[in-house]
Amino acid sequence: MAIQEIRAFNRFYTNLIGALDYSKHLYTPYTLTESRVLYELAHAPRTDAADLRLELSLDAGYLSRLLGKFERDGLVERGPSEEDSRRQRITLTTRGREATALLDERSREAVGRLLAGVPVEEQPRLTEAMRTVRDILGEVRPDRRRHGDEPVLRDPVPGELGWIVQRHGALYAAEYGWNADFEGLVARIVADFAQDHDPHLERVWIAELDGRPVGSVMCVRDEAPATARLRLLLVEPDARGHRLGERLVGAVVDFAREVGYRELVLWTNDVLTAARRIYQRAGFTLVAEEPHRSYGADLVGQDWRLSLQEGTPK
Repeated sequence: MAIQEIRAFNRFYTNLIGALDYSKHLYTPYTLTESRVLYELAHAPRTDAADLRLELSLDAGYLSRLLGKFERDGLVERGPSEEDSRRQRITLTTRGREATALLDERSREAVGRLLAGVPVEEQPRLTEAMRTVRDILGEVRPDRRRHGDEPVLRDPVPGELGWIVQRHGALYAAEYGWNADFEGLVARIVADFAQDHDPHLERVWIAELDGRPVGSVMCVRDEAPATARLRLLLVEPDARGHRLGERLVGAVVDFAREVGYRELVLWTNDVLTAARRIYQRAGFTLVAEEPHRSYGADLVGQDWRLSLQEGTPK
């Protein structure tokens, strides 16, 4: 009965506030989702793409396309976060602030019209009922920024190789603006591993937190003799802070050393500063770098190397 009542209330309230035709309801060009993103940009203390996606429970690819539309319309500007260069900072332009102010004004007017039909003596009961709903459901809603379980590293289950491709494509588009060429590269790497790999010498790890995958890394054979290559290191934005990047890289180093590789190498780009710091702490040394144009961006590619032989300087 409770489920039926909640669903009935959802249908009633969605129709009441015009959520299914929000732009027409408020006489604005923005959908309900677009309006929520603009609202968060105007009022949230943190305004980077990862936090927006987490707060609004939006798919990273969809959010990236939406922000791209806002950027083309002159509503937002995107750039690297000052705190973490892996993240993409989003700020409203003057035009964006004007659009948000208009949305806020129209929303207040719409609520005012709604309340105008409620007798004054009933309004306190209405607001108290709404507060009760928020309080009760807010207690059972999981805090997306707090995790109760310790993260674990494990082998992938069926479907998670595809997850690696999807998350790389979505996250790098959201945080760096890279195009589909990068997702294509990741897809080829994953497909090569799935179709032909030596389970004794090559491996993939999935980082799991609260029962869901939040990170990945891969160790594969390199063309050079006795050399392994670290590939596809990724940690979801809402799982950062658990030192998962260090744990994933450490797992690759330990595995490569145990199975007899003499050297571990990797290729990355200089914009991935947080990942580079992880590699440096693990003992990798930068051996070469070269500018290139890839994934729709001007980048500097870097080759890093770690000797796995005992007594050999790192």
